[in-house]
Amino acid sequence: MEKLQISDLFSLEHYHRIRPDFRSKVMAHKRDRKVSLGEYATLYFEDTLTMQYQVQEMLRVERIFEEEGILEELETYNPLIPDGSNLKATFMLEYADVEQRRRELARLVGVENKVWARVAGFDKVFGIANEDLERSTGEKTSSVHFMRFEFTDDMIGALRQGAGLSFGVEHEHCTESVDPVPETTRKSLLADFN
Repeated sequence: MEKLQISDLFSLEHYHRIRPDFRSKVMAHKRDRKVSLGEYATLYFEDTLTMQYQVQEMLRVERIFEEEGILEELETYNPLIPDGSNLKATFMLEYADVEQRRRELARLVGVENKVWARVAGFDKVFGIANEDLERSTGEKTSSVHFMRFEFTDDMIGALRQGAGLSFGVEHEHCTESVDPVPETTRKSLLADFN
């Protein structure tokens, strides 16, 4: 998958005009790229379009229009675009209640290392979390983690032939899975392998 360049982005003025339609397009795209692992844990799979939206929103909110600032945003978000042999996701632990969030993040230390993907007929592939910086401590995990799932050529070939794709987490305080994901999700994620 191609990384974003400045030429892929809209100017602030143009983005302002097209934002409602572009946002609708991205939200529809994201629906097929979300995997809920129970009530509170969710994988949001990223790609070029989701990262373009993220960058455009950051440029808009921060009113960034100079090349240096735009390049900094691209440098931050381009690593979340899949490289052709992997899937990349934002893993979120979402608790609306502040006290519940505090308690659960303390109970879920290390959960980011227990999230897996599996192509039917193959072993689980555990996500590689937070390569950019450590987000957890010995006392609590973060509510947001970035992860990469690496697949072999055989696994990708099996997916292209229609093999099921599953995701899960196996932490002592959080054991959930989706086996397999819906076909619309499998097809959307299959496009990340090129």
